[in-house]
Amino acid sequence: MAEEHSPPLIPDQRREQLLKHLRRDGVLSVQQITQILGVSHMTVRRDIAELERQGLVFSVPGGARIASHLQSEPSHQAKTLIERPEKQAMAAAAAELVRDGMTVYLDAGTTLLAMVPLLVHHTSLTVVTNDFTTVDALMSAPHLDIIHVGGQVEPSNRSSVGRLAATVLRQLALDMAFISTSSWDLLRGVTTPSEPKVEVKQAAMECTGTSVLVAGSSKYGTFGKYRVAPLNAFDTVITDSALADAAADGVRTSGTELRLVSP
Repeated sequence: MAEEHSPPLIPDQRREQLLKHLRRDGVLSVQQITQILGVSHMTVRRDIAELERQGLVFSVPGGARIASHLQSEPSHQAKTLIERPEKQAMAAAAAELVRDGMTVYLDAGTTLLAMVPLLVHHTSLTVVTNDFTTVDALMSAPHLDIIHVGGQVEPSNRSSVGRLAATVLRQLALDMAFISTSSWDLLRGVTTPSEPKVEVKQAAMECTGTSVLVAGSSKYGTFGKYRVAPLNAFDTVITDSALADAAADGVRTSGTELRLVSP
């Protein structure tokens, strides 16, 4: 009797199988996936790219991984030591959006802190922030108006968070809000493991005409417990050029302008 063979899977079935294995194992190499699905390397790479465009998986060198859960955010000190060229490039791209006479919000974070030297030449500029290090850096620019929103102090990130900070923000009319994050992806948007940060970020976005997410590509494909906003709530996303092509396509498809910068 002739041996029976299962019919080949259609692309959607094959990708669902790939997702199933990634959810179980976390990360798989292209070679492992070809063996699991019984298809070519080219087919596997096409499947990974399509799932990445949908925000369901994330490519890594030689394979793919599922979104990883961010349990806690690194401290301000730890952030200052990593990805400095990328941060400088993103800060420069963000600073290009600022014009004289604006009222802008700078969220806490080392990337947005890098914007400060690029803003001091402006006139009639008001900078609003929840970041103590940013305020300290702006003290050398007395021609700028500086507003710190106050609130509950979070020492590890040298910033203020919580309802009091959000309440002050809601009394202001911002022209542009620059938001930072340690976790973002297409499926969940901007998230954080720290609940007190959520309301502050959301308040800044509610009070502005333009919201800009500034976040490195290394943070893409991670997620925290608390959701801040979907990516299409931002007018612009600024990240570095290491973001995978398929992920970049997915962000653009969501309707958000994407600016990729090179260190």
